[in-house]
Amino acid sequence: MAHIGSLPHFSGHQFLRQRLVLSILSGKAVRIDKIRADDKDPGLRDYEVSLLRLLEKATNGTVIEISVTGTAILIKPGIILGGPVSHDCPLSRSIGYFLEPLVMISPFAKKPFELTLRGITSDENDLSADLIRTVTLPHLQLFGISDGLELRIKKRGSPPQGGGEVQFLCPVVKQAKTLNFVDPGKIKRIRGIAHAVRVTPQFSNRMIEASRSVLNRYIPDVYLYSDVYKGEESGKSPGYGLTLTAESTTSALYCSEAISKPGVPPEDIAMTATHALLAEIRRGGCIDRNHQCLVLLMMILGSEDVGRCRMGEPTARTIQFLRDIKDFFGISFKIVPVASEDDSSTQLLFSCYGSGYVNINRGLA
Repeated sequence: MAHIGSLPHFSGHQFLRQRLVLSILSGKAVRIDKIRADDKDPGLRDYEVSLLRLLEKATNGTVIEISVTGTAILIKPGIILGGPVSHDCPLSRSIGYFLEPLVMISPFAKKPFELTLRGITSDENDLSADLIRTVTLPHLQLFGISDGLELRIKKRGSPPQGGGEVQFLCPVVKQAKTLNFVDPGKIKRIRGIAHAVRVTPQFSNRMIEASRSVLNRYIPDVYLYSDVYKGEESGKSPGYGLTLTAESTTSALYCSEAISKPGVPPEDIAMTATHALLAEIRRGGCIDRNHQCLVLLMMILGSEDVGRCRMGEPTARTIQFLRDIKDFFGISFKIVPVASEDDSSTQLLFSCYGSGYVNINRGLA
């Protein structure tokens, strides 16, 4: 990271999405160069270009300059527009790749978002549409973003051909509420969705049985739901997967998922997801690893007050995000270890003073 004048300047393709989000929300132009410069196939990938095009559709006045080789970009952000936006995602990444950054900026749009994305609804690289619906959106509700917040899965689409469609509806807010979430509570229930498309519905039941054989030893309140899409709504490729969510007495959410792979039986997919969920719960904190960045972002956008949140160990992405937040917003977090009953866990208390970010786009004529 270097500043050229006052322009944040980064190198490399990693963390591209979070830097685009911070640029749009802070209103600061950003330059990113050396994008896969040493690769056999240098420059931006098709899904990264597609994300830039989606951000152009979702905003007004954003200028994106891509170098001839595709190894450098300059983004001058405009205002977040919202309203109806429709986008076909390339089949190289799932819809979750595109939806995550949009979830971060959409509450601060001029008009409520009605975003339709078409493509793959779940793969092993990005959050699936199910997890975004059942876990990501409730995290927005912690900050007072709730009325009319919805994700509808119209069609499921498995890799490689996709054919899925989701609709994301998000209200606009004037300001995010300050968060004070320091008690993770105890796990009270586990919910799950086993989906199967273009394969025998038995696969859903087999995943559910395998997962329950482990989870029922941990907690009695386990409900796993079989979600089988047929015909037009089942996309173009066969596939199945299991998404699990555990909720605590204080509404902390932990999640995991596993998606079918060729030649791997449904029981093994279920076990992968189940063990990942238990590992996530063990890490502790009030926020799971998939949502650390979203929550930290909303904390700095909160009112001018101290926000607090207890989390498990930060991921590499989260650590970089904290650095990027400092570059774009000049805000640092105070991070202190939290003593827990189980000494093996490394839980931390993150606190920061909100920037008092106000959605100036809202209500602009």
